[in-house]
Amino acid sequence: MKKVIIISLVCLSMLGFESYAQKSGSTGGYGNTLNLGVGLGGYSGYYRYTNRSLTVFHIDYEFDVARNFTLAPFANFYSWRGDHYRENVIPLGVKGSLYLDDLLKANPNWDFYVAGSLGFVVVNSRWDNNYNGDREYYKYPNRLFLDLHVGTEYHISNRIGLFLDLSTGVSTLGLAIH
Repeated sequence: MKKVIIISLVCLSMLGFESYAQKSGSTGGYGNTLNLGVGLGGYSGYYRYTNRSLTVFHIDYEFDVARNFTLAPFANFYSWRGDHYRENVIPLGVKGSLYLDDLLKANPNWDFYVAGSLGFVVVNSRWDNNYNGDREYYKYPNRLFLDLHVGTEYHISNRIGLFLDLSTGVSTLGLAIH
């Protein structure tokens, strides 16, 4: 519970920064964007226990905080089944993105960023009724995560874009709705 309170306080303090438009031109600012994606990977090493990458569903809402900087609260979901159990995993957190378009003198149709995300993982494990083995074996000690990202978005129009986010946690391909 302490972790949730600390993350909430950090997010609320970040909201106190002055928000203003960042980017001129046809694509508008970076914020006020709903990002929907599908990715591969996992958080806090969860995917390592499956011996394969997991399909992850992603949603976030990005808003402007400062020039070339946004925050995006997010939720992801993935599920997997072992021999005697099933886990639903929901990573929740905030991603901070620093846009490099001005530095790179990027074409207005493109956005480039580096980012970091901080969050925690909610895990729901269900064991088969007839399983009498060690149910603690699959417990994960680290429910907090910190990931690094690099990404880009191509604006198809003023309202729609396609993004690719490469991350140390989950790499995602998706649709950005401005």
